[in-house]
Amino acid sequence: MTTRLWTFAIAAFLAALFVPAIPAGDKAKPNPASKAEPRMSLQPDPGWLNRHKGFVDIAKKGDVDVLFIGDSITDAWRGPGAKSTWEKHFVPLKAANFGIGGDRTQHVIWRLEHGELDGISPKVAVVMIGTNNTGSESAEQIAEGITGVVKTIHDKSPKTKVLLLAVFPRSPGAKDAVRGKIAKINETIAKLDDGKMVRYMDIGPKFLEQDGTLTKEIMPDFLHLSTKGYEIWGDAIAPTVKEMMK
Repeated sequence: MTTRLWTFAIAAFLAALFVPAIPAGDKAKPNPASKAEPRMSLQPDPGWLNRHKGFVDIAKKGDVDVLFIGDSITDAWRGPGAKSTWEKHFVPLKAANFGIGGDRTQHVIWRLEHGELDGISPKVAVVMIGTNNTGSESAEQIAEGITGVVKTIHDKSPKTKVLLLAVFPRSPGAKDAVRGKIAKINETIAKLDDGKMVRYMDIGPKFLEQDGTLTKEIMPDFLHLSTKGYEIWGDAIAPTVKEMMK
């Protein structure tokens, strides 16, 4: 090797020695809350997939003007305690309920990407999701996941207006840690309200006592709503849903 080549080789070697290593923690990691995924254990959950396929079949039939999207709190609109309020406020609006208990933001994104909006273009989508993410993802990650749900709705159905509900309060105490996390999530997703295609609405205070506590009268397990809780929810959003349908 010539003297000149040796000089270049040594210079390159020395330069490499002084390139700072990138700490492993600084590498960008994918956000699980915004990455579309089916419900899994070792393989896709067959019961969950059957629920999803049932929603796809409903979408194929069309004639849905209002679509509720979410987890068990939305799913339970089908329950006996919520049925009368649902029939009063939402059945006349041609509403469909695509809530599945246990879902997180990533599961809802996957469902929407895989057929639940194929064949329908609802006038309004009512979205309340994210509480099941609170045990595993940060407030920032969850807000990004909720943002992904809204984006997916508009990617699949650009004319659909979204009524984005704040994540409902949970846990009995006003100062419980999860309450602070939910507040951070809601503070972020409130910024998605553009006055046109997305409207943010926080009805959480309607469930709370004056001191910020939750009672079993509203949420028997401090997460899922009672009959009275569904009455509060339905009464609170029905006028806004009707207004957004115009």
